[in-house]
Amino acid sequence: MEFSISRVDWDDEEGTRLRTAQRAELDARYGSDDHEPGSPPTASDIELFLVATDPTGHGVGCGGLRLLDVERSGQDRSAEVKRMYVEPTARGTGVSTAILRALEAEARALGLRRLLLETGTAQPDAMRFYEREGYSPIPSFGAYVDEPRSRCYARSLT
Repeated sequence: MEFSISRVDWDDEEGTRLRTAQRAELDARYGSDDHEPGSPPTASDIELFLVATDPTGHGVGCGGLRLLDVERSGQDRSAEVKRMYVEPTARGTGVSTAILRALEAEARALGLRRLLLETGTAQPDAMRFYEREGYSPIPSFGAYVDEPRSRCYARSLT
């Protein structure tokens, strides 16, 4: 599959459509719309958002970074991967890996040392993907600590 990845505003039309599709898929997997601990990401707390598009401009995948652990000096040490999603028709084509690698490259350019993420027990495909891509299981962090459906991962960027 031919695609390109671009940094876009949070309110980008294709990005918004992809996040809506992700939400609908997760609602169906978990049987409710109450499956996200903590505050949902917004334009004000997502440092960057990427969208993969096919040659016609149709979005096929997305992902973003929310900064964490900001030191007093302002040096950002880690970020959380948020809203990582690929349309079902584009799965298995390399889009998800390309988005993840682009997020990692952007994180390194920002001076980040580690990426964290959370997925859930109803997403075994996501857990396999992250482990295959070098992310290791970690204890739950932040809003996910008391959530039994959460599975957290991290990868060092150094």
